[in-house]
Amino acid sequence: MAYSYDDQNIFARILRGEIPNETVFESEHVLALRDVNPQAPEHVLVIPKGAYVCYDHFATAASDAEIIGFTRAVGEVCAQLGLEPGAGGGGYRVIANAGRDGVQEVPHFHLHILGGRPLGRILQPA
Repeated sequence: MAYSYDDQNIFARILRGEIPNETVFESEHVLALRDVNPQAPEHVLVIPKGAYVCYDHFATAASDAEIIGFTRAVGEVCAQLGLEPGAGGGGYRVIANAGRDGVQEVPHFHLHILGGRPLGRILQPA
């Protein structure tokens, strides 16, 4: 499938330095920042620096280095926030919204890492 990337979306503008953010982690391929409207005590967005619309776009079009860098960044952020269940943290949830039905608000692939409190069930029955 062909994706049309909007380079004026808020994450593209953050990546260009046009909008300030509270950076948690940064590498060659990734920027992780605190969500401006947190839904949990810890709420960090992890975004690739490449122009990807959603997870499946990233998974099929990103380079191996981008995918590995992104995955490692998620692990680094969880460790930095003290959320790793195996290291004494209480755990976390990772969410990636995609498209209209997934309620994706920004058309740039990103993961939400949420933790710091019990999060309840992921979905309620419709």
